[in-house]
Amino acid sequence: MQNSPKLFEHLNWANLRILERLRSGEAGSHPKAVGLFAHILQAERIWLTRLQGKDSSALTVWPEADLDFCGRMAERNHEDYTAYLAGLTAAEWDRVLRDTNQSGKVFDTSVGDILTHVALHGQYHRGQINALLRATDTEPVNVDFITFVREKNGA
Repeated sequence: MQNSPKLFEHLNWANLRILERLRSGEAGSHPKAVGLFAHILQAERIWLTRLQGKDSSALTVWPEADLDFCGRMAERNHEDYTAYLAGLTAAEWDRVLRDTNQSGKVFDTSVGDILTHVALHGQYHRGQINALLRATDTEPVNVDFITFVREKNGA
């Protein structure tokens, strides 16, 4: 649990770096990269909805969205995850949550494992976005955790 806030600070930092690159011109016109980014943000929203004990079935996993949507969603997710994590106790970290995925399948998973998944899931797809950028001769975005830590520490 102690690393969770830092992982989510990194998640937000990485999302904002990807958003900036996609807004910078050529990269933003790549529909697959924008689609992957919208998916990252929507998945974050879906998982938070489930963590809050709400039904996420109305949320689509692969939304058709533009960069304005992505910017609003990144900001909203950051605010809402920050608030959620601030209220999370050590006991809740191990609490098993019964949730239903978008296909109607039921799972029992700990809150901590869900939060770890959210942080890792976004990093996976940001890597895919970077591969798409490189394939179009656009410089990929450094979203490495160690870069985040070093920047945060002023190195």
